[in-house]
Amino acid sequence: MLLSRFPRVHLAHRNTPLELLPRLTKHMGGPNIYVKRDDCTGLASGGNKTRKLEFLMADALQRGADTVITQGAVQSNHARQTAAAAAKLGLKCELLFENRIVDPDSDYLESGNVFLDHLFNANIRDYPGATDMNAAMETVAAEVRKSGGRPYVIPGGGSNPVGALGYVDCALEIITQANEMQLKLDHVVHATGSAGTQAGLVVGLQAMSSNIPVLGIGVNAPRSVQEERVFLLAQETAAFIGAEGVVDREDVVANCDYIGEGYGIPTQAMREALLLLARLEGLLFDPVYSGKGLAGMLDLIGKGHFSKDDNIVFIHTGGSVGLFGYYKQLL
Repeated sequence: MLLSRFPRVHLAHRNTPLELLPRLTKHMGGPNIYVKRDDCTGLASGGNKTRKLEFLMADALQRGADTVITQGAVQSNHARQTAAAAAKLGLKCELLFENRIVDPDSDYLESGNVFLDHLFNANIRDYPGATDMNAAMETVAAEVRKSGGRPYVIPGGGSNPVGALGYVDCALEIITQANEMQLKLDHVVHATGSAGTQAGLVVGLQAMSSNIPVLGIGVNAPRSVQEERVFLLAQETAAFIGAEGVVDREDVVANCDYIGEGYGIPTQAMREALLLLARLEGLLFDPVYSGKGLAGMLDLIGKGHFSKDDNIVFIHTGGSVGLFGYYKQLL
Protein backbone atom coordinates (compact mmCIF):
# COMPACT_ATOMS: atom_id res chain seq x y z
CA MET A 1 0.00 0.00 0.00
CA LEU A 2 1.34 3.38 -1.01
CA LEU A 3 -0.32 5.86 1.34
CA SER A 4 2.03 8.64 0.28
CA ARG A 5 -0.27 9.40 -2.65
CA PHE A 6 -2.83 10.82 -0.20
CA PRO A 7 -2.33 14.37 1.11
CA ARG A 8 -1.07 14.44 4.68
CA VAL A 9 0.16 16.96 7.23
CA HIS A 10 2.60 16.11 10.00
CA LEU A 11 0.90 16.21 13.40
CA ALA A 12 1.86 12.98 15.19
CA HIS A 13 4.96 11.67 16.89
CA ARG A 14 5.64 8.36 15.17
CA ASN A 15 6.37 5.55 15.59
CA THR A 16 4.53 5.30 18.90
CA PRO A 17 6.00 2.71 21.31
CA LEU A 18 4.95 -0.92 21.29
CA GLU A 19 5.78 -2.24 24.74
CA LEU A 20 5.13 -5.19 27.02
CA LEU A 21 3.10 -4.73 30.20
CA PRO A 22 5.03 -7.24 32.34
CA ARG A 23 3.31 -6.72 35.69
CA LEU A 24 -0.20 -6.84 34.20
CA THR A 25 0.78 -9.95 32.23
CA LYS A 26 2.06 -11.63 35.41
CA HIS A 27 -1.02 -10.56 37.37
CA MET A 28 -3.30 -12.16 34.77
CA GLY A 29 -1.13 -15.28 34.43
CA GLY A 30 -0.75 -14.75 30.68
CA PRO A 31 -1.20 -14.12 27.80
CA ASN A 32 1.55 -11.60 27.05
CA ILE A 33 -0.09 -8.17 26.97
CA TYR A 34 1.54 -5.47 24.86
CA VAL A 35 0.30 -1.92 24.49
CA LYS A 36 0.52 0.25 21.38
CA ARG A 37 1.04 3.68 22.91
CA ASP A 38 -1.08 5.89 20.70
CA ASP A 39 -1.53 8.09 23.73
CA CYS A 40 1.98 9.23 22.72
CA THR A 41 1.07 10.75 19.35
CA GLY A 42 1.90 14.12 20.87
CA LEU A 43 -0.78 16.54 19.73
CA ALA A 44 -2.61 18.10 22.70
CA SER A 45 -1.59 15.21 25.01
CA GLY A 46 -1.95 12.63 22.24
CA GLY A 47 -4.52 10.08 21.16
CA ASN A 48 -5.66 8.04 18.19
CA LYS A 49 -7.48 10.88 16.42
CA THR A 50 -4.18 12.60 15.63
CA ARG A 51 -3.40 9.87 13.09
CA LYS A 52 -6.75 10.43 11.40
CA LEU A 53 -6.38 14.20 11.48
CA GLU A 54 -3.11 14.07 9.54
CA PHE A 55 -5.17 13.01 6.52
CA LEU A 56 -8.37 14.90 7.31
CA MET A 57 -6.68 18.26 7.89
CA ALA A 58 -4.57 17.82 4.76
CA ASP A 59 -7.78 17.23 2.81
CA ALA A 60 -9.31 20.34 4.39
CA LEU A 61 -6.32 22.47 3.41
CA GLN A 62 -6.28 21.05 -0.11
CA ARG A 63 -9.95 22.04 -0.48
CA GLY A 64 -9.19 25.59 0.67
CA ALA A 65 -11.07 25.40 3.96
CA ASP A 66 -10.58 28.05 6.63
CA THR A 67 -12.90 26.50 9.25
CA VAL A 68 -13.20 22.90 10.44
CA ILE A 69 -16.41 21.64 12.04
CA THR A 70 -16.80 18.45 14.05
CA GLN A 71 -18.96 16.93 16.76
CA GLY A 72 -18.79 14.62 19.72
CA ALA A 73 -19.64 14.16 23.38
CA VAL A 74 -18.76 16.91 25.84
CA GLN A 75 -15.50 15.22 26.89
CA SER A 76 -14.61 14.27 23.32
CA ASN A 77 -10.96 13.35 22.75
CA HIS A 78 -11.53 13.80 19.03
CA ALA A 79 -12.76 17.36 19.54
CA ARG A 80 -9.73 18.24 21.66
CA GLN A 81 -7.28 16.95 19.06
CA THR A 82 -9.21 18.61 16.23
CA ALA A 83 -9.12 21.95 18.05
CA ALA A 84 -5.36 21.60 18.56
CA ALA A 85 -4.75 20.64 14.93
CA ALA A 86 -6.80 23.63 13.76
CA ALA A 87 -4.79 25.95 16.01
CA LYS A 88 -1.52 24.51 14.71
CA LEU A 89 -2.59 24.97 11.09
CA GLY A 90 -4.19 28.41 11.48
CA LEU A 91 -7.79 27.30 10.93
CA LYS A 92 -10.93 28.22 12.84
CA CYS A 93 -12.64 25.41 14.70
CA GLU A 94 -16.31 24.85 15.51
CA LEU A 95 -17.02 22.09 18.07
CA LEU A 96 -20.57 20.78 18.48
CA PHE A 97 -21.13 18.91 21.75
CA GLU A 98 -23.99 16.52 22.35
CA ASN A 99 -24.71 16.09 26.07
CA ARG A 100 -25.07 12.31 26.42
CA ILE A 101 -24.84 12.21 30.23
CA VAL A 102 -27.82 12.71 32.57
CA ASP A 103 -27.21 15.47 35.14
CA PRO A 104 -23.49 16.00 34.43
CA ASP A 105 -21.53 17.84 37.11
CA SER A 106 -19.28 20.83 36.60
CA ASP A 107 -16.15 18.66 36.41
CA TYR A 108 -17.54 16.88 33.37
CA LEU A 109 -18.79 20.06 31.73
CA GLU A 110 -15.77 22.30 32.33
CA SER A 111 -12.55 20.39 33.05
CA GLY A 112 -10.40 17.92 31.13
CA ASN A 113 -10.93 18.04 27.38
CA VAL A 114 -13.34 20.99 27.57
CA PHE A 115 -10.74 23.11 29.35
CA LEU A 116 -8.21 22.33 26.60
CA ASP A 117 -10.76 23.06 23.87
CA HIS A 118 -11.06 26.58 25.28
CA LEU A 119 -7.27 26.92 25.45
CA PHE A 120 -7.10 26.14 21.74
CA ASN A 121 -9.71 28.86 21.11
CA ALA A 122 -12.33 26.56 19.60
CA ASN A 123 -15.90 27.85 19.43
CA ILE A 124 -18.10 25.45 21.41
CA ARG A 125 -21.80 24.87 20.77
CA ASP A 126 -23.88 22.70 23.09
CA TYR A 127 -26.78 20.45 22.07
CA PRO A 128 -29.12 18.16 24.03
CA GLY A 129 -28.85 14.39 23.81
CA ALA A 130 -30.40 12.65 20.78
CA THR A 131 -29.79 15.67 18.52
CA ASP A 132 -29.11 14.83 14.87
CA MET A 133 -25.50 15.96 15.05
CA ASN A 134 -24.76 15.49 11.36
CA ALA A 135 -27.64 17.80 10.51
CA ALA A 136 -26.43 20.23 13.14
CA MET A 137 -22.97 20.31 11.55
CA GLU A 138 -24.50 21.04 8.14
CA THR A 139 -26.42 23.93 9.68
CA VAL A 140 -23.20 25.35 11.12
CA ALA A 141 -21.44 24.83 7.78
CA ALA A 142 -24.17 26.83 6.05
CA GLU A 143 -23.72 29.58 8.64
CA VAL A 144 -19.97 29.67 7.97
CA ARG A 145 -20.55 29.88 4.21
CA LYS A 146 -23.08 32.68 4.66
CA SER A 147 -20.49 34.68 6.60
CA GLY A 148 -17.95 34.21 3.80
CA GLY A 149 -16.03 31.29 5.30
CA ARG A 150 -15.04 27.95 3.76
CA PRO A 151 -16.08 25.07 6.05
CA TYR A 152 -14.81 21.52 6.14
CA VAL A 153 -16.99 19.04 8.04
CA ILE A 154 -15.26 16.21 9.88
CA PRO A 155 -17.55 13.39 11.05
CA GLY A 156 -17.61 12.36 14.69
CA GLY A 157 -14.41 10.54 15.59
CA GLY A 158 -12.89 11.49 12.23
CA SER A 159 -14.40 8.25 10.96
CA ASN A 160 -14.67 8.26 7.19
CA PRO A 161 -12.37 6.71 4.56
CA VAL A 162 -9.98 9.69 4.70
CA GLY A 163 -9.66 9.52 8.48
CA ALA A 164 -9.43 5.72 8.52
CA LEU A 165 -6.21 6.00 6.52
CA GLY A 166 -4.57 6.88 9.82
CA TYR A 167 -5.18 3.37 11.10
CA VAL A 168 -4.35 1.66 7.85
CA ASP A 169 -1.00 3.35 8.39
CA CYS A 170 -0.94 2.28 12.04
CA ALA A 171 -1.43 -1.35 11.00
CA LEU A 172 1.67 -1.05 8.81
CA GLU A 173 3.53 0.49 11.74
CA ILE A 174 2.54 -2.32 14.12
CA ILE A 175 3.66 -5.02 11.70
CA THR A 176 6.98 -3.25 11.10
CA GLN A 177 7.59 -2.98 14.85
CA ALA A 178 6.63 -6.61 15.46
CA ASN A 179 9.05 -7.72 12.73
CA GLU A 180 11.85 -5.65 14.25
CA MET A 181 11.11 -7.15 17.68
CA GLN A 182 10.81 -10.67 16.21
CA LEU A 183 7.41 -10.76 17.86
CA LYS A 184 4.60 -13.01 16.59
CA LEU A 185 1.33 -11.19 17.16
CA ASP A 186 -1.80 -13.24 17.76
CA HIS A 187 -4.45 -10.56 18.46
CA VAL A 188 -5.07 -6.82 18.25
CA VAL A 189 -7.63 -5.49 20.74
CA HIS A 190 -8.99 -1.96 21.19
CA ALA A 191 -12.06 0.05 22.17
CA THR A 192 -14.34 0.62 19.19
CA GLY A 193 -16.81 3.48 18.89
CA SER A 194 -17.12 5.66 15.80
CA ALA A 195 -15.62 2.80 13.72
CA GLY A 196 -12.67 4.50 12.00
CA THR A 197 -9.90 3.00 14.11
CA GLN A 198 -11.18 -0.56 13.77
CA ALA A 199 -11.99 -0.18 10.07
CA GLY A 200 -8.51 1.14 9.32
CA LEU A 201 -6.78 -1.59 11.34
CA VAL A 202 -8.80 -4.35 9.69
CA VAL A 203 -8.12 -3.01 6.20
CA GLY A 204 -4.41 -2.54 6.85
CA LEU A 205 -3.86 -5.93 8.46
CA GLN A 206 -5.93 -7.77 5.84
CA ALA A 207 -4.22 -5.97 2.95
CA MET A 208 -0.89 -7.24 4.30
CA SER A 209 -2.26 -10.79 4.71
CA SER A 210 -1.13 -10.68 8.34
CA ASN A 211 -3.73 -13.18 9.63
CA ILE A 212 -3.95 -11.13 12.83
CA PRO A 213 -7.57 -10.81 14.03
CA VAL A 214 -8.84 -7.50 15.40
CA LEU A 215 -11.26 -7.48 18.32
CA GLY A 216 -13.12 -4.28 19.04
CA ILE A 217 -14.58 -3.83 22.52
CA GLY A 218 -17.68 -1.70 21.95
CA VAL A 219 -18.40 1.45 23.96
CA ASN A 220 -21.66 2.77 22.54
CA ALA A 221 -23.72 0.41 20.36
CA PRO A 222 -25.06 -3.17 20.22
CA ARG A 223 -22.86 -5.71 18.48
CA SER A 224 -24.92 -5.99 15.30
CA VAL A 225 -24.97 -2.22 14.85
CA GLN A 226 -21.29 -1.77 15.65
CA GLU A 227 -20.05 -4.56 13.41
CA GLU A 228 -22.14 -3.38 10.48
CA ARG A 229 -20.89 0.19 10.98
CA VAL A 230 -17.26 -0.96 11.00
CA PHE A 231 -17.71 -3.32 8.06
CA LEU A 232 -19.28 -0.67 5.83
CA LEU A 233 -16.51 1.80 6.61
CA ALA A 234 -13.86 -0.89 6.10
CA GLN A 235 -15.29 -1.63 2.65
CA GLU A 236 -15.29 2.07 1.76
CA THR A 237 -11.73 2.48 3.04
CA ALA A 238 -10.48 -0.56 1.13
CA ALA A 239 -12.02 0.80 -2.06
CA PHE A 240 -10.54 4.23 -1.32
CA ILE A 241 -6.99 2.80 -1.27
CA GLY A 242 -7.60 0.51 -4.26
CA ALA A 243 -7.82 -2.73 -2.27
CA GLU A 244 -11.43 -3.73 -2.87
CA GLY A 245 -12.41 -7.10 -1.49
CA VAL A 246 -9.66 -7.48 1.11
CA VAL A 247 -12.15 -7.39 4.00
CA ASP A 248 -14.80 -10.06 4.54
CA ARG A 249 -17.70 -9.71 6.93
CA GLU A 250 -16.18 -12.23 9.35
CA ASP A 251 -13.05 -10.08 9.67
CA VAL A 252 -15.04 -7.52 11.65
CA VAL A 253 -15.68 -8.60 15.24
CA ALA A 254 -16.95 -6.45 18.10
CA ASN A 255 -17.78 -7.55 21.62
CA CYS A 256 -20.29 -5.09 23.05
CA ASP A 257 -20.93 -6.75 26.42
CA TYR A 258 -19.02 -4.12 28.41
CA ILE A 259 -20.84 -0.88 27.56
CA GLY A 260 -22.82 -0.81 30.81
CA GLU A 261 -25.59 1.78 31.01
CA GLY A 262 -24.35 3.66 27.97
CA TYR A 263 -21.67 5.73 26.29
CA GLY A 264 -19.50 7.68 28.70
CA ILE A 265 -21.18 6.21 31.80
CA PRO A 266 -18.61 4.55 34.07
CA THR A 267 -18.89 0.87 35.01
CA GLN A 268 -17.42 -0.81 38.06
CA ALA A 269 -15.41 -3.16 35.83
CA MET A 270 -13.94 -0.19 33.96
CA ARG A 271 -13.02 1.51 37.24
CA GLU A 272 -11.31 -1.64 38.56
CA ALA A 273 -9.41 -2.22 35.30
CA LEU A 274 -8.30 1.39 35.05
CA LEU A 275 -7.02 1.44 38.65
CA LEU A 276 -5.34 -1.95 38.23
CA LEU A 277 -3.41 -0.73 35.21
CA ALA A 278 -2.43 2.54 36.88
CA ARG A 279 -1.16 0.76 39.99
CA LEU A 280 0.63 -2.10 38.24
CA GLU A 281 2.10 -0.25 35.26
CA GLY A 282 1.84 3.49 36.01
CA LEU A 283 -0.18 3.82 32.81
CA LEU A 284 -3.32 5.96 32.47
CA PHE A 285 -6.27 4.87 30.38
CA ASP A 286 -9.40 6.94 29.81
CA PRO A 287 -12.80 6.07 31.34
CA VAL A 288 -14.84 6.17 28.12
CA TYR A 289 -12.85 4.16 25.56
CA SER A 290 -9.66 2.36 26.60
CA GLY A 291 -10.87 1.83 30.17
CA LYS A 292 -13.93 -0.12 29.02
CA GLY A 293 -11.87 -1.84 26.34
CA LEU A 294 -9.35 -2.96 28.95
CA ALA A 295 -12.11 -4.16 31.25
CA GLY A 296 -13.50 -6.26 28.44
CA MET A 297 -10.13 -7.71 27.47
CA LEU A 298 -9.27 -8.64 31.07
CA ASP A 299 -12.64 -10.33 31.53
CA LEU A 300 -12.14 -12.30 28.32
CA ILE A 301 -8.67 -13.35 29.48
CA GLY A 302 -10.21 -14.60 32.71
CA LYS A 303 -12.77 -16.58 30.71
CA GLY A 304 -10.05 -18.28 28.62
CA HIS A 305 -10.84 -16.47 25.37
CA PHE A 306 -7.10 -16.16 24.65
CA SER A 307 -4.38 -18.79 24.96
CA LYS A 308 -1.90 -18.30 27.80
CA ASP A 309 1.04 -18.01 25.39
CA ASP A 310 -0.67 -15.58 22.99
CA ASN A 311 0.81 -12.16 22.28
CA ILE A 312 -1.92 -9.50 22.44
CA VAL A 313 -1.53 -5.87 21.39
CA PHE A 314 -3.97 -3.47 23.02
CA ILE A 315 -4.25 -0.16 21.18
CA HIS A 316 -4.14 2.68 23.74
CA THR A 317 -6.20 5.34 21.99
CA GLY A 318 -5.35 8.06 24.53
CA GLY A 319 -7.79 10.27 26.37
CA SER A 320 -6.33 10.41 29.87
CA VAL A 321 -7.20 14.14 29.94
CA GLY A 322 -10.80 12.99 30.30
CA LEU A 323 -10.02 11.46 33.70
CA PHE A 324 -10.35 14.91 35.24
CA GLY A 325 -13.99 15.03 34.19
CA TYR A 326 -14.67 11.74 35.99
CA TYR A 327 -12.44 11.80 39.04
CA LYS A 328 -15.28 11.68 41.59
CA GLN A 329 -16.53 8.44 40.05
CA LEU A 330 -13.09 6.84 39.89
CA LEU A 331 -11.54 7.41 43.33
